[in-house]
Amino acid sequence: MSSYYEPLTYTVSVEEDGFYLKTILQNRMYVSRKLLSRLKLTEQGILLNGQREYISVRVHTGDVIEVRMEQEESEDILPQELPLDILFEDEHLLIVNKAAGMIVHPTHGHYVNTLANGVVHYWQQQGKSYRFRPIHRLDQETSGTLAIAKNPFVQQQVSEQMKANLVKKEYVALLYGVMEQDEGTVNAPIDRDHEQPHIRIVTESGYPAVTHYKVEQRFEEVTLVRLWLETGRTHQIRVHMQHLGHPLVGDKLYKRQQAELNEQTAADLVETDLKDSLTGAALDEPSISDKHATLVLERHALHAIKLGFNHPATKQWIEFHAPLPFDIESYMAQLQG
Repeated sequence: MSSYYEPLTYTVSVEEDGFYLKTILQNRMYVSRKLLSRLKLTEQGILLNGQREYISVRVHTGDVIEVRMEQEESEDILPQELPLDILFEDEHLLIVNKAAGMIVHPTHGHYVNTLANGVVHYWQQQGKSYRFRPIHRLDQETSGTLAIAKNPFVQQQVSEQMKANLVKKEYVALLYGVMEQDEGTVNAPIDRDHEQPHIRIVTESGYPAVTHYKVEQRFEEVTLVRLWLETGRTHQIRVHMQHLGHPLVGDKLYKRQQAELNEQTAADLVETDLKDSLTGAALDEPSISDKHATLVLERHALHAIKLGFNHPATKQWIEFHAPLPFDIESYMAQLQG
């Protein structure tokens, strides 16, 4: 007999008396068509008052509907004991504060030391069987809040909230240079660079991307900003901040791209005799004085500080906060010193 996760339950209201079971599942419990097809083939996938029923039956006031999903395993992920900073956990979700430098999911050449390896081991030690289902991703060097679903329904529900821009994703970042505007919005489409596919660029033919930012603190040559995303393109914050001329502190990839763009701009301007009319700051990569050149941050300074969404099971708003990691706080302390 199959093992199941904790059921999702729903009680039929007076207003819903006479509705089809299928209608309640899709329009009240928000079960996707794909999951519904799967549940129909599961022995105890859909129960009405404790009994298996066809989704074409009508329900009545007070009826209790249960949705049960079979337990899964991440058979392709090697369990590995790794330190985890768990912010929240229940039978539906696991929220962690991902460490900088940790890859979320195994990839070619990186089969161990990922967040997935650590989470699968953690669950196995508890005697639990879940498939590793990250609801969203963070770059390897980005630290902070990350949500992991314990079943396909939860993953689908939060993903739908993300598509509808209902998930609150808040970041903090340190940027090269002093930003003049206190706040603003970058609305600039992003796509792959065809010549360097691992890099994203702002291009008119790209996918819509919107980032809001607000200055939190200005240092002598660095700015601390808070950012909110309306979209979730790969490297979005890094690309948009580089587009503004303020790449992330420690971002070796997009800081180099900024320098290359500035060099090309300078070369183009030579032919029009305009080079001398521009300030050095406009042509050079963000400058750092001797005082700050000795400061080192081993990764780009981006941290997912807050994550919020409606819990798929309870329908209540939940929000999680990951404090600034030591390396970013230490870097800021040196800036103030």
